[in-house]
Amino acid sequence: MTEDARPAFYALAPGGWRDYVTLLHPPYTLWHLSYVAIGAGLAPHLDFRVLALALAAFFLALGIGAHALDELKGRPLRTRIGSGTLAALAVVSIAGAVAVGVAVAVARDLWLLPFVACGGFLVVVYNLELFGGRFHGDWWFAVSWGGFPTLTGYFAMAERIRTEAVAAALFATFSSLAQRHLSTQVRTVRRRVESVTGTIRFAGGGEEALDAASLTTASERALKALAASLVCLGLALVLLHLWR
Repeated sequence: MTEDARPAFYALAPGGWRDYVTLLHPPYTLWHLSYVAIGAGLAPHLDFRVLALALAAFFLALGIGAHALDELKGRPLRTRIGSGTLAALAVVSIAGAVAVGVAVAVARDLWLLPFVACGGFLVVVYNLELFGGRFHGDWWFAVSWGGFPTLTGYFAMAERIRTEAVAAALFATFSSLAQRHLSTQVRTVRRRVESVTGTIRFAGGGEEALDAASLTTASERALKALAASLVCLGLALVLLHLWR
């Protein structure tokens, strides 16, 4: 690996406004916001104003808050954003997400408050690996950023949880788990591996040099395709309500 290898396929050159774009993890943020839309779109009726607020809350909590905390702990994206700025971004965005959630709960259904509390808890303990990392792992990632947003989006619309919401949450959990498995090796190679050497020998004859790209290209193509497919699915379910 070269010294200037990007820490993620979507990472821009470090410095200035580019660091803030990279911090958002754009394809993954859109991926997980799609779960909110999928949950909302499966509900019998969709309130577009509430959906917009739910998406705003998750964007603040996940797109900004969670990623700021993640960058604050270990600098995996190698941005040049100051630690104080990252901490301020995390506090303000997570507080803003909670405020939006509380406002919607008060106006719509107080049973949304447990979802708000759960989301606030998960975004902090997961990304800071509190409690000895007990809430940090593949399954916690899948449930926190897949199943939970889907259930929240559905409940915000339907004000109850039905079988289809549980099935959708399971779909979101397992697709997020797939994301985690695909991205783990990619992150390891891009961020921790100094060099890769070796040769692949094919049974029918022939050889192919093994390098870093050999270990990341296929997984990254799959991640890009999955991100696009989840966004399209969320959009399709929302549009169903728009044309009714």
